Parts: sequence; structure tokens; C-alpha cells
Amino acid sequence: MDYIYHYNSPLGSITLASSGESLTGLWFDGQKFFPHKPISESTEEELPIFTQAIKWLNTYFGGKAPDFTPPISLTATPFRKAVYEILLSIPYGHTMTYGEIAAIIAEQKGTHRMSAQAVGGAVGHNPISIIVPCHRVIGTDGSLTGYAGGLDRKIKLLTLEKAL
Repeated sequence: MDYIYHYNSPLGSITLASSGESLTGLWFDGQKFFPHKPISESTEEELPIFTQAIKWLNTYFGGKAPDFTPPISLTATPFRKAVYEILLSIPYGHTMTYGEIAAIIAEQKGTHRMSAQAVGGAVGHNPISIIVPCHRVIGTDGSLTGYAGGLDRKIKLLTLEKAL
């Protein structure tokens, strides 16, 4: 069974999803790639995983780097999982470019190049926003390129972390 919980953040309503044991989703309501059908078929319930995720979010929105990550479960292709693992390694208050991530993936795969555009597609489909910090990824020239939750939220998240 799938479960959901709603959280009111300073940047708008957030829907969290869980299988019961780990966090499987975290989206700003109505954001690009928001999973409307699976969410509508889920049961709203308070679970320990949601309590942990809310503690993480409260710490984060309080302007501090959380010192833990709630259990997460990422259902994705091996390529996307590799991208998400890199995202998880970007420290609070720092950014990384799509090109830098592509270079890391290329090195991991033993190839000369990897498409930064492919990395962008994976980043844009990140199912656990904020905790898996896709907002910390920027363009090669330092530009603040797209964010599924909206560019205005990306700016606010990076400003909160003092990464801008």
C-alpha cells in the first residue's frame, strides 16, 4: 500500500509519499511531473517515516543543514539512480553543474563523455525533491536553469542555503 502526507512549507504545500517504511516521493503540489493518479490512489496517514521527513524539512526550512537523511527509496533506472546518488553528495550551501555531474557519470561508466542534457532529464524527474537536492544543480555558466518545482522556488531554496 502507498501512503501520503501533506506538509505546509514556507514555499507552498508539499506532498510526501511512502511505501510505509521509506520515503518514495516529495513534491511541491502541482509541480511538473507531479504524480496525480498514484497520489489520488494513496491513503493519507501519519507514519514514523513522515515524522522523520517532517523533522528534516523543519530543520531545513529553519535555515540549518539537517544532520540526517530519512530513509528513502528511489525507484528509477540505473542511470537516474547514479545521478541521484551524486545529488545526495552535493553539500548544503553548494552547487554543482549538469556538466560536472555528466563528467562524474562518464568516469563511472568508463566513457569519454556523458550528455549533460541526459543528466538534466534525470534531475528534472527527481521524485524526492529538496532531500535529494536537485535544486543545487545549475547551468555551466552559473545560470539557474529549470526546476520542476518552479524557478522561483529554486532561487528561494538556494538563497535559504546561502548558495546564491
